[in-house]
Amino acid sequence: MAKGSFVAYYRVSTAKQGASGLGLEAQRKAVEDYLNGGSWKLVAEFTEVESGANGDRPQLTRAFTACRTYGATLVIARLDRLSRDAHFLLGLQKAGVKFVAVDMPEANEMVVGIMAVVAQAERKMISARTKAALAAAKARGVRLGGDRGGRATPAARAAGTAALEARAQARAADLAPVIAELREAGVTSLRGLAKALDERGIEAARGGTWTAAGVSRVLARIEQE
Repeated sequence: MAKGSFVAYYRVSTAKQGASGLGLEAQRKAVEDYLNGGSWKLVAEFTEVESGANGDRPQLTRAFTACRTYGATLVIARLDRLSRDAHFLLGLQKAGVKFVAVDMPEANEMVVGIMAVVAQAERKMISARTKAALAAAKARGVRLGGDRGGRATPAARAAGTAALEARAQARAADLAPVIAELREAGVTSLRGLAKALDERGIEAARGGTWTAAGVSRVLARIEQE
């Protein structure tokens, strides 16, 4: 039984199919049947007219953004509506969103498992290369190791700060379309925007409800772009 927030993504391969609705109605029906019952909310829907072999899909990118914004799960009617090869699955991993395919609900776990196996193999290869490089360096007389006192270096602290800032900037970019929509609807005050974001079920950066100060920080980052 479906629970939580969902973002639906539909795709057809040709402009003719997109204009006629052929294929789209079946996809919508499949998604509706999957969501029927339970406690769920469909927060957004996106339709793409694009070949499965093409990785440039702006509507899919928007769907990813909506999923991150609302903490929602991407729901699709059929797995092949996304791609017939691996590039979409890798894109999902990079996008950081959960997804479910109506025709193959177990694909979510299966894909995660495949990715875990691939990641594990890659880690082993990296580890092997690192050990080989260290052994070669030691053979050349290079002194290995350093300060093991556990203190973060200035460079490490700077890198951590930069990573946090990049994450906050990415979150602001995801929220920018929603805030722009609210402003166009007449919601302009910081408190009003905070209340509207809460009402839409969008969590603040650190979880919980929005404050005027939190909205102000997001707006400042949006204006930096």
